[in-house]
Amino acid sequence: QVQLVESGGGLVQAGDSLRLSCAASEGSLRDYIIGWFRQAPGKGREFLGAINWGGFRTNYADSVKDRFTISRNNAEDTVYLQMNNLKPEDTAKYFCATNRGTITTMTYEHWGQGTQVTVST
Repeated sequence: QVQLVESGGGLVQAGDSLRLSCAASEGSLRDYIIGWFRQAPGKGREFLGAINWGGFRTNYADSVKDRFTISRNNAEDTVYLQMNNLKPEDTAKYFCATNRGTITTMTYEHWGQGTQVTVST
């Protein structure tokens, strides 16, 4: 069974960029579709995007597709979420998860503990 660990969160200012990483503390991400989500206080979990196992196909939520990019380096067994032009409303805990379906299905099963991103004005 794979266990995921997110990292790279922190406190940034509006307009800054940040790159989050998703790695496996047990098992490997290489054979999985990986999705990114976030959850702000008092709100539900929001899908941001997903990337297929080869890294050549992605799917993004309309709300972030112009600012966020998902990529992966299978040699390093890591998936990234590049976030540009961050806004205070991007403040949330960010999670990665494995998907047993496709990049467009919400069949996520293994989740990391999340990494906090806080964007100040």
